[in-house]
Amino acid sequence: MSDHPGFEDLLRELAPQVLGVIMRRFGGLDAAEDAVQEALIAAARTWPGDGVPGNPRGWLLQTATRRMTDQIRSDQARRRREARAVAAEPPPADPGLAGFPGGMTAAGLASMIGGAAGRDDTLGRTDGAGRDDTLDRDDTLILLFMCCHPVLTPASAIALTLRAVGGLTTAEIASAFLVPEATMAQRISRAKQRIKASGVRFRMPGDEDREERLRSVLHVLYLIFNEGYASSAGTRLHRQDLSGEAIRLTRMLHALLPGDGPVAGLLALMLLTEARRPARTGPEGELVPLAEQDRARWDRALIEEGVALAVAAMSQGPAGDYQLQAAIAALHGEAARAEDTDWPQILALYGLLERLTGNPMVTLNRAVAAAMVHGAAAGLDLLRPLDERLAGHYRLDAVRAHLLDMLGDGDAAIAHYRAAAHGTMSIPERNYLITKAARVNREFR
Repeated sequence: MSDHPGFEDLLRELAPQVLGVIMRRFGGLDAAEDAVQEALIAAARTWPGDGVPGNPRGWLLQTATRRMTDQIRSDQARRRREARAVAAEPPPADPGLAGFPGGMTAAGLASMIGGAAGRDDTLGRTDGAGRDDTLDRDDTLILLFMCCHPVLTPASAIALTLRAVGGLTTAEIASAFLVPEATMAQRISRAKQRIKASGVRFRMPGDEDREERLRSVLHVLYLIFNEGYASSAGTRLHRQDLSGEAIRLTRMLHALLPGDGPVAGLLALMLLTEARRPARTGPEGELVPLAEQDRARWDRALIEEGVALAVAAMSQGPAGDYQLQAAIAALHGEAARAEDTDWPQILALYGLLERLTGNPMVTLNRAVAAAMVHGAAAGLDLLRPLDERLAGHYRLDAVRAHLLDMLGDGDAAIAHYRAAAHGTMSIPERNYLITKAARVNREFR
């Protein structure tokens, strides 16, 4: 958006707030987003030279509203021209809609700007002084709920969230997920169409479905962070732009819902995991496993913040999956050396998490913890039920190879390291697994 990092951060923070107000006033995600994007571009061009206005949010709102109004008038004029081309004489205006030029109906106007179904019933309310009271609202949370609607697939929800709430361009999102820009544009467009077809209104969901929608929001943020912290494909182990954006959005969500345990747990998990990122790669970008990381490079400030959040999250209602994962990450973060890790406590937490979620990936991690507490054979026993559920998944091969390596079964470890390397699309992970296979081959030959 701008060559000035300070402007970039400010515009990215304000974008969802302005988009929310424009949607609340006019309806229609597509048209509202176009207007806000034009306002952001205008700010990026104007502010570096003229300085940031005293009320930057108000400046953006005024500019986006002007763009939206201009577009409505342009569409009205176009429709009048089309009507005159069809009929020699335009139809008489509806006396009840005299405020709309050319007899434009309210339904027609709403249709032009994206459909009235997405508008909030509170549109246009004013306070005692006659001022629109929607202007001071922060609608970021509503946008998050809308973009993570259950009617969308996770991939579509991620793309739409990063676009509408995160403020990333379509090109940036496409680059992060290694797909062509045109493909990502189609994905975002289809997501918007599904949101519009669902008839969801621009407002917070009611009590009956708020928890389900919040779970969707947290899941999307979790997926964005995971893709940024451990990229599923490509030459880079990390995509810090994605993990950083996930943290920023989750901080925003936590500020809006400070008493929610799962939200606090997710933020704690992200911070505690992100704290280890500087030590996860070597000089050439190679993967460094947890046990071999230089813990002096861990971000202690993030660990302290994450531990405090994790402790608070555990006290905010029954512990859910994000709180339990945060507690595990906190135990790793508090261990000054790998050998100081409280593996028995981690094993117990993974047992709780496995019973809560039934997630086979949790079982993989529990198997590693069991191996650290009870020996590699105990960990291998836990992997056997996963042979059917995770058949062909490279992570199962990688964990099995690690445990076989611990057990001293070199030939089997090599075979599984190579199978795991063949299955991953991440170049750093592939190189790491190939290197492990080569090391075992040298030691056992």
